[in-house]
Amino acid sequence: MSGKNIHVAPTNNGWAVEAEGGGGQQQYAAQEDAVVAGTERAKREKVELLIHGRDGQIRERNSFGNDPSDIKG
Repeated sequence: MSGKNIHVAPTNNGWAVEAEGGGGQQQYAAQEDAVVAGTERAKREKVELLIHGRDGQIRERNSFGNDPSDIKG
């Protein structure tokens, strides 16, 4: 378990799944495949998944960690 958030981000050749700070980057041709793999990894490591669009901006985030129970929403 790395404890680092997982990012799905565009690359020159497709999409990458990578933990913050580098290490263990996985390449995928389709964003959908990268999101599936990133989701599985984030769930396994109990961290947040950040999905970037083609422009590099974060378009979605999902938390699979220990969220504080006092936050509404």
